[in-house]
Amino acid sequence: MSHNLSQLPPSEKNRVELDKQASFVVWQLKEAKAGPEALREQLEKITDETEKAWFEQCVDKYKKMMGVM
Repeated sequence: MSHNLSQLPPSEKNRVELDKQASFVVWQLKEAKAGPEALREQLEKITDETEKAWFEQCVDKYKKMMGVM
């Protein structure tokens, strides 16, 4: 089943983007291409508390998936 992401409401598009950013930051941590400061920098860019909580949830999910502690 395919989904056209462009048809999502803006809030859902943003959640997808935050999920992608979380995945990328955790990958960078795993590959030693960035340190914990990269995660802090991403969090500082997010102003909405709900979005920040979602991002942190996604980071935790990807840390478990990629075996990063």
